[in-house]
Amino acid sequence: MKESELIEKIKGDDGTALRTFYEIYKDMVYNVCYRMLNNRQDAEDATQDVFVKAIRSVHRFRGNAKLSTWLYRIAVNTGLNYTRRKKIVAWLSLDFLVGKDEYFPDNAQAGPDLELEKNESEALVQQAIQSLPPRQRTAVILQRYEELSYKEIAEVMKTSLSAVESLLHHAKDNLTEKLTALLK
Repeated sequence: MKESELIEKIKGDDGTALRTFYEIYKDMVYNVCYRMLNNRQDAEDATQDVFVKAIRSVHRFRGNAKLSTWLYRIAVNTGLNYTRRKKIVAWLSLDFLVGKDEYFPDNAQAGPDLELEKNESEALVQQAIQSLPPRQRTAVILQRYEELSYKEIAEVMKTSLSAVESLLHHAKDNLTEKLTALLK
């Protein structure tokens, strides 16, 4: 089914089209949300919110960009909103410390030593990424984990190509500095 047909059927509240839409994009949306939130439960909740928002606002989709780019934008905004909410909750309560062990998915296929080393490395990188300013963090997640091109990142973030290049350059410098400090 073509993207334009899918959108029209979703606008018409076609149940099959809604399921197809969800099946096609659920992993992409979840991955963006997980990378931004570092928590499975929050990522699952955010993923649901993204699809609800997308379906409610599909009538505003003009087709100027690909459907995936539009959905990335909704996912990024939702992730940023969750992050803001989490910071407020953390400020109001010390309960934010619960759930730190949920940051990384299980992978029992590697040996225990290699797995431990990999998890420690992932934790350090993830910690450094999470400490970046929001726009740098978003650009890194979209480029590194979602493998979007600079042009696609610019579309998702509604900014220029040169701004994306600058964000990623500064993010790389900041990550180098943060990881060097963490490894000392």
